[in-house]
Amino acid sequence: MGGESITLDVGGMTCDGCAGRVRNALESVSGVVSAEVSHETGSAIVSHSGVSRNLMANAVLAIGYTVDGRTEEFHWRDGSVWKQSAHNTKWCLIGCSIGDFGTIAAFQFIPYLDALGWTAMSIMMLAMFNGIMTSIALETFILIKQMGGIREAFRVAIGMSLISMIAMESSMNATDLLIMGEPSLTWWVIPIMLFVGFITPWPYNYWRLKKYGLACH
Repeated sequence: MGGESITLDVGGMTCDGCAGRVRNALESVSGVVSAEVSHETGSAIVSHSGVSRNLMANAVLAIGYTVDGRTEEFHWRDGSVWKQSAHNTKWCLIGCSIGDFGTIAAFQFIPYLDALGWTAMSIMMLAMFNGIMTSIALETFILIKQMGGIREAFRVAIGMSLISMIAMESSMNATDLLIMGEPSLTWWVIPIMLFVGFITPWPYNYWRLKKYGLACH
């Protein structure tokens, strides 16, 4: 058999990156010739040679999207999703660390700022805010080419996961406060802060990617 074509209703796609992931998943199925996927219409038009609809649907379900209203039963055993979510978490951590550590270092090493008399909690809150801002800025820069422009890249970066960034920032600063008693950078504390900042949101990012397909790297 050859020359067949079907249309799948795919839910959960938010950008061209999502559409690309769905297309790649479908075209990796033996017997699929090509797939035209649109996140705007939520559809995938698949040209194939005798491939069952269920087999194609399962390929899309496996990467976290819905097909014809069906979702894959959630589980924590998907190694590829753990790897992808770790990659996403890593970039978020790098972005957060730039603003967070930069703010703490500024108050620690610049006498003028230290003399302003900010409380430890105020410095922590400012560090968290700046960390989230630099993380969004870095995500925007990474996504510009993929999203086709800075406006769409910024929109996607903000929506990627504010909860993940807040969890990361909170855990990093709480670790610093518990160990040092104040917002302060010491060489041996930084790796601990980075480790805690990575581990805390990682399971959430796995869950978000596996269940909803929400990650656009």
